[in-house]
Amino acid sequence: MHRLTVSTLAVLATVAAFPVAAQNAGSGFNPRITLILDGKYSDYDLDPEEYEIPGMLLDNEAEMPSEGFAIGESELAIDANIDDQFRGWASIGIESEDGETEVELEEAYIATLALPAGLGAKFGRFYSDIGYLNRQHPHAWDFADSPLVYKAFFAGQLGDDGVQLTWIAPTDLFIELGAEALRGTSFPSDGEDRDGVGAWSAFARVGGDVGTGGSWRAGLWHYDGDADDRQTGEDVKTGYTGDSEITGADFVYKWAPNGNPAQRNFVFQAEYMYRSESGTVVFDPDGAAEESKYDGDQQGWYAQAIYQFMPRWRVGMRYDRLSADNDVDNPVAGTSLELLADDGDNPERYSIMVDFSNSEFSRLRLQWNRDEARAGGESDDQIIVQYTMSIGAHPAHQF
Repeated sequence: MHRLTVSTLAVLATVAAFPVAAQNAGSGFNPRITLILDGKYSDYDLDPEEYEIPGMLLDNEAEMPSEGFAIGESELAIDANIDDQFRGWASIGIESEDGETEVELEEAYIATLALPAGLGAKFGRFYSDIGYLNRQHPHAWDFADSPLVYKAFFAGQLGDDGVQLTWIAPTDLFIELGAEALRGTSFPSDGEDRDGVGAWSAFARVGGDVGTGGSWRAGLWHYDGDADDRQTGEDVKTGYTGDSEITGADFVYKWAPNGNPAQRNFVFQAEYMYRSESGTVVFDPDGAAEESKYDGDQQGWYAQAIYQFMPRWRVGMRYDRLSADNDVDNPVAGTSLELLADDGDNPERYSIMVDFSNSEFSRLRLQWNRDEARAGGESDDQIIVQYTMSIGAHPAHQF
């Protein structure tokens, strides 16, 4: 087996990611500045305000976008090498919700450039490197929304404050090991502020080339966090205190004729996650409700395939599935505790998309979802029209 070469990875990293032009690395005096513009038109058969998944307590960040025209999350990013030892990255998300503009610091971290022996470090606020999709920004996703398992387990995406250490082995086979120490203030940990390490993760990846046009990567990872009165729900809150452990596996295969994705390319990716939680839940924590013991085992996975059949045009299919086996003491009828105790009928969703990229910096997408994940077993046909535009220099996306 040939070692993953820089040229192979550089070419295949662009497959199924938001198309970008090759850029020289920015410097502290000349940083790369990127503005991502995103917008959607959404149409649903059912009310998005009543979206609930049986067996899961969804964070507010996992709610569905409003129907009709809406500005999505625009992103302003600044990237530059600080000196010969460090690189800096910051991204700010800007979106409109309920008529109000919200600004959120998504990432702001420092990464090392020249540690010896294949070591690398990152510290600040960043998207965790667990799994495959989590570290990608939404504009690089192949679909307009995140998979159900990411929505249920991470409220869409896991980002936190902390430090990360990675090591790449000096072998023909690509091998990467990494670990993260995190503050633990993001779902599924979340809860009250803390002054130490509230969560940690570890991951391992291997990868290689297949012939002259293919590459693959497989990974295993584990996340462990403590939740301290983690609250979910809008009007009446549900609090959870206890452990949240998630173990996952991911696999990605990318192919292009002779490694050149300009004309045709194909990408298959899949991820599986298993979550175990044990603690107490209370409906309306600020009221007079009593705590209930909760032990939950949930799992979810998705698989998707994207094919660029001609220059600038792609089609894709995705399948999502969740399941739960929860034990809740005294699941009061008509509350979120009853929803948590409802193991449901294996919530699932089917998605089909087609998109057109007029250039390296523009993409238009049409997507259809058949969502059968709602509590009550109702099916929801969803249509999403999306545009994603990039202004300014932008670094290449990772494999």
